Amino acid sequence: MESQLVYADLNLPRNSGVERSSPPSLLQNHCQGPHWHNFALKFGCAVIVLLALTVIGLSVSVIFIRQNTPIEKTSMDAQENRKEATERPVLLTCPMHWQKIQNKCLYFHETSKSWSDSLADCSTRESSLLLIQDQEELRLIQNLINKKAILFWIGLNLTLSEKNWKWINGSFLNSNMTSR
Repeated sequence: MESQLVYADLNLPRNSGVERSSPPSLLQNHCQGPHWHNFALKFGCAVIVLLALTVIGLSVSVIFIRQNTPIEKTSMDAQENRKEATERPVLLTCPMHWQKIQNKCLYFHETSKSWSDSLADCSTRESSLLLIQDQEELRLIQNLINKKAILFWIGLNLTLSEKNWKWINGSFLNSNMTSR
């Protein structure tokens, strides 16, 4: 049996539906979706970078602020440290030219200053104006004033906005302490 070979040439038009199988060009756009998807992706990346920079900036500013503590916080910290020192059974020793009264060291300045100047002066000495804790301490301070006939500032100030006496640590004057 003889087999017959048949050859045929097909000439099809280009838009006949038959597609060529060729590799995609390297210059084609990799994103096959709508253009707004590409925009949203770029916008999202920009927002993430902006948020990361914001977090870094805020972290640096918090570190900077913590290193530069204000005068009021320093004076409150010094007062708290002194209070902790008085609660421990350690013998308190005062610096030269300071006077020990009960469990506190007091410094009496030779010159007269305003209350705010005295507060600033205490801050430079890493201390604060006197905070009177109870009636016993108030009595000791009153006796000292009467014996030595001296005047000095304490850490109590009248706030006009609240119309109340306020200590430099932020607490208000307890009226039970002043009543006898």
